[in-house]
Amino acid sequence: MKLYRFLTGPDDASFCHKVTAALNQGWALHGSPTYAFNADTQHMQCGQAVVKEVAGKDYHPDMKLSEQ
Repeated sequence: MKLYRFLTGPDDASFCHKVTAALNQGWALHGSPTYAFNADTQHMQCGQAVVKEVAGKDYHPDMKLSEQ
């Protein structure tokens, strides 16, 4: 099965660590990162899609994608 996640976070080192952790868990970057201003928090936000192929499992909407 192919999995998709969209990681988001503030424009700081914590976002880079989140993406780095996903890459080290077998996820791959998918597309370009995004960058937008959050008017509620008055901060910039980052986003990055990641995908992962998992053999021998079937997708179910209740599964926690970050644990696959």
